[in-house]
Amino acid sequence: MYTSSNGLYVAHGPNGPISITGTMANRHGLIAGATGTGKTVSLQVLAETFSQAGVPCFMADMKGDLSGISQTGRMSGFIEKRCAEFGITEPRFAPCPVRFYDVFGEQGHPMRTTISNMGPALMSRLMGLNEVQSGVMDIVFKVADERGLLLIDLKDLRSMLAYVNEHAGDFRVEYGTVTSATIGAIQRALLGLENEGAEKFFAEPAFDIEDLFATQDGMGVMSVLAADKLMLNPKLYSTFLLWLLSDIYSRLPEVGDCELPKLVFFFDEAHTLFTDTAPALVSKIEQVIRLIRSKGVGVYFVTQNPTDIPDSILGQLGNRIQHALRAYTPKDQKAVRAAAETFRENPSFKTADAITTLETGEALVSFLDAKGAPGVVERARILFPLSQIGAITDGQRLDIRNASPLKGKYDNVIDRESAFEILLADRQRAEQEQARQQQAVEEQKARAEQERLQAQQAREQEKARKEWEKEQKAREKEAAKSSRSTKKTSKAGLGTVVIGAAVGAAVSSLSRSAGKAAADSITGSKTTDSKKKSGSQTAAGKAISSATSSAIRTLTRSILGNLTK
Repeated sequence: MYTSSNGLYVAHGPNGPISITGTMANRHGLIAGATGTGKTVSLQVLAETFSQAGVPCFMADMKGDLSGISQTGRMSGFIEKRCAEFGITEPRFAPCPVRFYDVFGEQGHPMRTTISNMGPALMSRLMGLNEVQSGVMDIVFKVADERGLLLIDLKDLRSMLAYVNEHAGDFRVEYGTVTSATIGAIQRALLGLENEGAEKFFAEPAFDIEDLFATQDGMGVMSVLAADKLMLNPKLYSTFLLWLLSDIYSRLPEVGDCELPKLVFFFDEAHTLFTDTAPALVSKIEQVIRLIRSKGVGVYFVTQNPTDIPDSILGQLGNRIQHALRAYTPKDQKAVRAAAETFRENPSFKTADAITTLETGEALVSFLDAKGAPGVVERARILFPLSQIGAITDGQRLDIRNASPLKGKYDNVIDRESAFEILLADRQRAEQEQARQQQAVEEQKARAEQERLQAQQAREQEKARKEWEKEQKAREKEAAKSSRSTKKTSKAGLGTVVIGAAVGAAVSSLSRSAGKAAADSITGSKTTDSKKKSGSQTAAGKAISSATSSAIRTLTRSILGNLTK
């Protein structure tokens, strides 16, 4: 609890109240101990003490127990006993102002970020990529930045991976070889991440860290992240908190050591942060922890054993609460000795022995003094919280969420134009252009084929025309030949007709003359010899004349008949 006389009062030892020095509260801290030794209650006591002092806090709630900080506590036999031990009369039970968050948006306001904000290093850690694959992820982010493509959600990253794979040859000289096998491995890791529900985390609107620095009625607002489902994916949980811490560090100004911190960040299950973490990222975490204190932020790790924290980071945690550790195995005994060696020794007891005999709610406590030096370790009892111990109901959680000033701010996902939409539009335009070019090629082929067919048809027509002309000439020649033959035949026939007509006419005339002479002889006509001679001559002449006339008439009729034909 926070009081004007005791300050940030969190524990009570043989020598009285033990408080965290306000100006040293941003020098980070550690709450360690085996399961069931009281770490969660210690975290709650620290958080509500900071809240009462006006310092906002962020914490992850693994089992739902920390949600009770939003409700008023009440007297119990345990608390009554503690009051007598600590000399506290009439404790003022009160809740803290709380805002509930949930990465999946189920038990609180959605807490999201974008792929771009997460960055390639954290994304590689989150996806469990090896060194080569992490290098390709760096290239993907670099190319996206150069082309002004926002990576907001998982589909943006997937589209960007496909783009880099399609244009790998363009990047080979500048960035090195990018193989399809590596891209495929990253895509499969991305699919696994999506199956775990990470698509709800990577979206907009992204969480604004300014909301973590809220105060209400002079008290710091407690930002409680529902992490029971999130802890099913430890890498997602730890990477998310690391991103949040890095984002806070990158956006806050330098303030140095303040009277009180601007924000206290509790990192529960801290061992997940360093499990399977690349050395380069551990170095990054160390840098953030070392420098973020100058921005007025204190980070308190909560874990089972101090050995879960790398030595480079453990050495920066100046305020410590160590609950009991179990030493059943040689490994456990070694861990106990290592934990004991991190404290400034108290001559009144052996630290290593005390660690294994601490009761629930009891701890070894050592805070930095005003000069920044570690205090002598003390065996103390942690204060009881003034808020409710234990989880709240779903109805109470819903009421708090509906009454929050952040209601509606993060509820609806915004899917604005980003890499996915831009690359999709580019791909569609490229496909349309390709289709247009293909259509132009097909049309050109069709025109060429049509021209070929037309030329072939023209050749065939010309050939047919020539054959027809040849046949026509042959027919004309044959006709001419037939005409000449007919003319010859006609001429020959005409001559025969003329001769025949003349002969016939002559014969006919002679016959008539002979007949007349015979008749005269029979009738006894008297003629003289001279008359006979003259009559004979006259009759012959008349016969010839008559024959000639008959021949001419026959010839004329024959010629007219032939002309008509």
